[in-house]
Amino acid sequence: MKRRTFLNLGAVAGTATLVANPSLTQAIRTKPARIIVLGAGFSGLSAALKLHDANMDFVVLESRNRVGGRVFTHVLDDANDLRVELGAEWVGRSHEEVQKLCKRFDIELFNNQFETDLLFRGSYQPSDQWEYSEEWKKRFEEILKNFKNLSDAQQRELDNMDWWRFFVNNGIPENDLFLRELLDSTDFGESIRHVSGFSALSEYAESSKKNEMDFKMKGGNGTLARKITEHIGSDKVKLGYHVEAIEQKNGKVKVTCTNGETFDGDRLICTIPTFSLAKIKFTPALPKEKINAINALQYARINKHAVLFSERFWGREDFDLITDTSAHYFYHATKNQPAKSGALISYSIGEKADVFGWNDDHLRKQMVLESLRPLARAEDYFRKEVNYYWGSDRYSKGSYAVYGKGQWFNIRPILAAKFINIHFAGEHIADWQGFMEGAVATGAEAAEAALA
Repeated sequence: MKRRTFLNLGAVAGTATLVANPSLTQAIRTKPARIIVLGAGFSGLSAALKLHDANMDFVVLESRNRVGGRVFTHVLDDANDLRVELGAEWVGRSHEEVQKLCKRFDIELFNNQFETDLLFRGSYQPSDQWEYSEEWKKRFEEILKNFKNLSDAQQRELDNMDWWRFFVNNGIPENDLFLRELLDSTDFGESIRHVSGFSALSEYAESSKKNEMDFKMKGGNGTLARKITEHIGSDKVKLGYHVEAIEQKNGKVKVTCTNGETFDGDRLICTIPTFSLAKIKFTPALPKEKINAINALQYARINKHAVLFSERFWGREDFDLITDTSAHYFYHATKNQPAKSGALISYSIGEKADVFGWNDDHLRKQMVLESLRPLARAEDYFRKEVNYYWGSDRYSKGSYAVYGKGQWFNIRPILAAKFINIHFAGEHIADWQGFMEGAVATGAEAAEAALA
C-alpha cells in the first residue's frame, strides 16, 4: 500500500483532532476573495501558481531576500558560469509534479545520476569493485518487495523503531550495516539511528532505482523558482517580509510583519518550516497538539561544502564517493556543465555537518583535501570554496524534516491539519517528504483546498 493512502487517512484523523477546538466555528463558508501565502520556497510558489491560474487575488510573503527557500543555486565559477546547488539537489524519476512544471516553463532536465566509489577503513574502491554481501542484497530485495503487503498494524510497528534497529532485527551483516549507515544517512540527513523505520522503508520501496537521484534542472534548480515568480508577477512576491503575528477573526485573516505592514485576506496558506512557524504569534492560539507536533519535529543538519578545482581530476562525470571521513559524501556538482574546471561538493550530515558548519574555511578545506587524498593531490587543483550549513540557517535550522521513531503516523497528520482558515503545506508533511516534489505537491494541494 502506498504512503499516499496512509497520508490521506492520517490527514483526516488529524483534521478531526483539531475540529474539537471551539475556534474552528469561525471558519468561513464562502469563496475567498484574497489568499495570503507564507513562504516563497517551492511549496509557496507552487501554491501561488495555482492561485494565479485560478485568477485569485493573492500575495506571497517571504522572509528571505530571494525566492526558492531551501532551493539555493550558487554560481561558483563566474568565468565558466558553473553552478552548484547549496540546497535541494535532485529531481526524481518519479517526481511527476516537478517534471510537469519544468515542461511548462521550458526547463531542460539533465541526467544527474552517479556511480558511487567507496572510501572505507582506509581502502579506496571504485564503484565496480564494491557491493553489499549477496546474502543481504537478496534479503533486502525481499523486504522491499513485501512492503506493499504490510498491514496497518505492521506499518505502525515499523514506525515505532528506528531504521538501524530494523536492519539489526532483520539480520544484516555488520559490515553491510556500516555501509548502510554511511549511505542511507545521506538520504535522511541524520544517522539511521534517528530515522523512523517506516519513513525509511517506504521511501526505498517506492523510489526509482537511484532513489530519486535522477535529474537536475539546466541553469540550476533555482531557475524554476525564478520563472514561476516572473510568471505570477514579481510584484506579488514580497521579499524581506518577516511575519510576526497572524490573527483570525470573523472569518478573516490578518498578517502583521516585523516592518509594521499588515495584510488582510480570507484564507492563508502556510508553507514555512516549523522553526519559523513556532516564532509566530497566533490569535487564537494554535491547538496544543499542533504546538507539540511543531516542537517535536527535527530538521536534518546538512552541510554542503562546494570546492572548485582547476581540473576535473576525478575523471568521470558521474563520479561520487561515500566515505567514513568527516567529509562524508562527495559528488560531482558540475556534471553536464562543460568546462575544464569543475566542482565537488562535500555533503555531510548530523554531527559531521556540525564539524564543518562550526569551523572556518581553512579547516573545511583541509578536511576535504585529506579525504580526497586517495584520488589525487587535490590541493594542486584547488581554486575556491563556498560553504552553507543548513543546521544554522536562520529560518529553518536544518535542510529538510527528519521523522523519528513513532512520528510519521502521530505528528505528521497534526502538522498537516487545517486550522480555521489556515492551510498548511511544505516538504515536511508531503508524501515525497524531503524532496522538492513534496513541496510542490503540497503547495498545490493547499491552494486547491483554500479555493474550495
